[in-house]
Amino acid sequence: MANSESELGALRHSAAHVLAAAVLRLFPGAKLDIGPATPQGFYYDVDPATPLTAEDLPRLEEEMQKIIAEDQVFERQVVSREKAARLFREKEQPYKLERLAEIPSDETITLYRNGEFVDLCRGGHVGRSSEIRAFKLLSIAGAYYRGDEKNRQLQRIYGTAFASQQELEAHLFRLEEAKKRDHRRIGREMQLFLIDEDFGQGLVLWLPRGAIIRHELQNFLLEELERQGYEQVFTPHIARLELFRTSGHFPYYKESQYPPLPDRDVLEKLSRNHLSCEEMVRGLEKGDFDGFLLKPMSCPGHIQIYRSQTRSYRELPLRLAEFGTVYRWEQSGELSGLTRLRGFTLDDAHIFCTEGQLEEEIDRCLQIVQKVFTTLRMADFRVRIGLRNPDSAKYVGEAENWDSAEAILQKAAERLGVPVSLEAGEAAFYGPKIDFVIRDVIGREWQLGTIQLDYNLPQRFRLSYTGHDNQPHRPIMIHRAPLGSFERFCGLLIEHFGGDFPTWLAPEQVRILSLSDSLLSEATRLLSLMKAKKIRASLDGHSEPLGAKIRRAELERVPHLFILGPKEAEAATVSIRSRIHKGLEGRHPQEEAVAKILELIQNRTLPDLRTAGR
Repeated sequence: MANSESELGALRHSAAHVLAAAVLRLFPGAKLDIGPATPQGFYYDVDPATPLTAEDLPRLEEEMQKIIAEDQVFERQVVSREKAARLFREKEQPYKLERLAEIPSDETITLYRNGEFVDLCRGGHVGRSSEIRAFKLLSIAGAYYRGDEKNRQLQRIYGTAFASQQELEAHLFRLEEAKKRDHRRIGREMQLFLIDEDFGQGLVLWLPRGAIIRHELQNFLLEELERQGYEQVFTPHIARLELFRTSGHFPYYKESQYPPLPDRDVLEKLSRNHLSCEEMVRGLEKGDFDGFLLKPMSCPGHIQIYRSQTRSYRELPLRLAEFGTVYRWEQSGELSGLTRLRGFTLDDAHIFCTEGQLEEEIDRCLQIVQKVFTTLRMADFRVRIGLRNPDSAKYVGEAENWDSAEAILQKAAERLGVPVSLEAGEAAFYGPKIDFVIRDVIGREWQLGTIQLDYNLPQRFRLSYTGHDNQPHRPIMIHRAPLGSFERFCGLLIEHFGGDFPTWLAPEQVRILSLSDSLLSEATRLLSLMKAKKIRASLDGHSEPLGAKIRRAELERVPHLFILGPKEAEAATVSIRSRIHKGLEGRHPQEEAVAKILELIQNRTLPDLRTAGR
């Protein structure tokens, strides 16, 4: 039985090998690349002579069951590089040969055999194929070789495996639930956002209803920022490349950024010299001439604001906040709705403080995170602390500062009272970080906001403040973004709530259903009353049966319906139906019903009108 994460990984990796063996049995000419275990299951990348389709999955599952029934042993073999190369040449597996060539010369070459199938693999595996008792193939998708869209597109066969059938069925149920909650589908149904290929891949157009959700989240955060003494700033979408060279974002993250752009004067000079586009970009990257970069992060802009005047210890901590749009170059195959984009807006802030202020400022950042997660019913979260790998050359700065920063973050995370994991090698190049991992309502994990402690950028930019002793001192920076990006966070919220947003976030909060034309005047008066109180309300005065109006409102996920019939109009009441309770909740005085909606909005609570008027 797989009773630990490592054992489950071995089980899934073994299932991937069984899948590859089944592919070769049914499609003998197929070329194989890799087949790792994943947190959700496993996959194998294949290059078949004839493209596979979803109709092939049942056949592959059946063949896998035969291999499992054969009780094949997973046998580890240590071989020479030459023998491994000869084997894969004979089997006409070019991708395996390329992978083999990349293995360092001082590393042992291991193969794993089960039955007639042999794979280049480090392991680990279960002992026998019969130990794979519960698995399912899920889908087939395109995947560029090595994740590079310039390479040949392979086919990725996804599957999952668990130690028991019960666990597998529970997982499959969650997958079905996830399909129902897919933010891309709900986003279309509720008309929240649009990603238009003509406008650009990975770039979001917020529709009016989606913009309301984003705006409410922004207002919520602004309240917390004002309470904690942050100052709002704005920085441009583009800046000189040299600024990001100094910060280290370029070239550390060069491959994940848009190419640099020359200014107009430089472009004219380059044109006169007949340089190709490739030569121009290469020259910009090397620093042969000046250029600009679409902003990948807001930190350099906030640093320049700090540097714009002489600072004293009396001004610290200085807390600068910006809802700043940044740009990253993601491969087209990695783009996914709101959760993986090329342009997105961070709830970004940078705190410049002294060593003695660090602990309190980190705690303040954590308070914002807790407030956001508690308000949105996301109290089930854990934190990952990204530490440096001392053996890596990726990280900049002095070891002493790294040790201090890592210790401060660990102590702060422990005070949260939630599960904490330490992950070496996951720090930013300039400092350690806390990442927040949320578990949504159906048990999936999402990595969201972050807090990063940074001794290095203040040094790179020679930041200083005048201390008590009238001498210059170096401030310390905290980077923090409790939501991460608005886009990703909204994608999570759509799926977490299944589109049934709490009243304060709902694009339309109340819909009045008038039962006849004679009541339209009273319904319009009630609508005006709610709009005057900033409630997002509408009126459905169509000449249709009440059931049809209710169904339409349900499909559009309106949280509250105020039903106005002759009796209600005569008594200045409304009959309330709230989506969360799926039924009528009795009549209530109009003023009282409106007050209750206002209370739900102002307190940012989930709707509960069952006790109204009692």
